[in-house]
Amino acid sequence: MRGYHRSGNVEADKDAETMATKNGEKLLYEDLSYQIRGACFDLYKKFGGDFKETAINKALFLELQSRKLRVENQKRIDIFHNNEKIGVYIPDLIVEDKILIELKVKQFLSRSDDRQFWRYLKGSNYKLGFLINFGPQKLEIKRRVFDKARYE
Repeated sequence: MRGYHRSGNVEADKDAETMATKNGEKLLYEDLSYQIRGACFDLYKKFGGDFKETAINKALFLELQSRKLRVENQKRIDIFHNNEKIGVYIPDLIVEDKILIELKVKQFLSRSDDRQFWRYLKGSNYKLGFLINFGPQKLEIKRRVFDKARYE
């Protein structure tokens, strides 16, 4: 995982963070992704992994708002299967009505956490999500893209 502002040059680090994918494609919601990651790194530098999930949720909500982003907390979203609503998922945060954020505060993210988040993303109408763990040893940020076109 990359450090935040490693070179000390914000613009150079932004270019490194937002480079194209391995296939040369532009990243989905590149600028928003950069801002979310930056907010997480800033909070982790300040708080580490020593706070409960509710406190981290509130802090990240406020941090993203301070960056002039539209953020919704605990918004209920419908989950679909074959275009039929099958349930409701409540992500921790939704940024600009484009990106789901699921927060954890635990030793490490498990495969189960990752799999569950992927299924929520896949069942929603959102294309991008972040699974973020403010762990005691390190900050983990998993960026997941679901493109429905690949599965039709």
